Amino acid sequence: MPRAKLRGAGHTPSLVAALLHFDVSFMVWVLLGALGATIGADLHLSALQKGLMVAVPPLSGSAFRLVLGPLVDRLGARRTGLASLALTLVPLLWGWLAAGTFVEILGLGLLLGIAGSSFVIALPLASRWYPPEKQGLAMGIAGAGNSGTLIAALAAPRVAAHVGWHATFGLAVIPVAVVWVLFAVLAKEPPPLAALDPGQPAPGARGLLAEGDARWLCGLYMITFGGFVGLASYLPVFFVDRFDLTLVTAGAFTALCASAGSFLRPLGGWLADRTGGTRVLGAVLGSVALLALALGLLPGLAATVLLLWATLGAFGVGNGAVFQLVGRRFPSRVGAMTGLVGAAGGLGGFLLPFGFGALEGSTGTFAFGFLAVAAIAAGGALVVARRTSITAPRPTLTPVGVAA
Repeated sequence: MPRAKLRGAGHTPSLVAALLHFDVSFMVWVLLGALGATIGADLHLSALQKGLMVAVPPLSGSAFRLVLGPLVDRLGARRTGLASLALTLVPLLWGWLAAGTFVEILGLGLLLGIAGSSFVIALPLASRWYPPEKQGLAMGIAGAGNSGTLIAALAAPRVAAHVGWHATFGLAVIPVAVVWVLFAVLAKEPPPLAALDPGQPAPGARGLLAEGDARWLCGLYMITFGGFVGLASYLPVFFVDRFDLTLVTAGAFTALCASAGSFLRPLGGWLADRTGGTRVLGAVLGSVALLALALGLLPGLAATVLLLWATLGAFGVGNGAVFQLVGRRFPSRVGAMTGLVGAAGGLGGFLLPFGFGALEGSTGTFAFGFLAVAAIAAGGALVVARRTSITAPRPTLTPVGVAA
């Protein structure tokens, strides 16, 4: 990937601020997944309860994204971002000082969805600083903040082993506060768009969903991002229950697998810039279908880790490709579209761990969960093969003051 790709355009401090905001927020968002095995053992939860506990933050993140996405368009990414980071402290303090029952954990998980809404803040902040031909890479770099899953998976079980899971929530307050300060210093509101694009859909989720491309992008992101965040959240529970690993070892394997999806997301945006987003998505979804079929055979630990690493990496590439298409197709509604598409992705992130927990609890095996993922990915690949209109970009707008 050429280093000079973004040189001479945009605002680098804002891009860094977007990455930091997304990274720390994503770390907080998936804390219940990283601590799921620990909390599950402490509260004596069933397989279904553990799946539900892990699935709640992605679901609530969907709802908060629908609220904060339009706010980014109206109030700006910087102000909305500072507010969301401040509100993220609420569930962390609750987890530290009070939460101790399954119902309270579910309530905490609902509030963790605020952190999941960072998606609709970081990506528009990055996108609107850069011209259309650099959208994929810029949004991919900001989106690499989902590496917060790696941080949570590595650090949270180790910290919890020493100070307990309650105190782990309390210690997470520190990086959130630090990033709040950095975001306030680095982030600068993007310049306004030169003019409204008459080809863009009407404001609001209803207006956006009237567009066929918007609906397809929601469905595709439900698969790619839902697959990434759902698996990344559920893997600590999976590794402990499937292979009887220690909590720390399960966290290390989870971090290894999640790292592929996080660090390959910019590659997905870059490839989409060069070859087209739908072409990249077709290859990604076909690959995921094959990988999930192999995982459905329930191989040994080494093969499972390798296959999961490749699967999450493919999902990461797909995430970058989807948002290259979002930036190209809906340039003046990136905030609202990010909220809508991100909400669909969060819904996918809820369905996957909940479905895995329900299927494993009823059948006694994880095989059917992976087979379901394979079937859904194969269906998505067929849709992409038939849906070619998304590749034809709308007339795009260049923000005032940004070089095209």
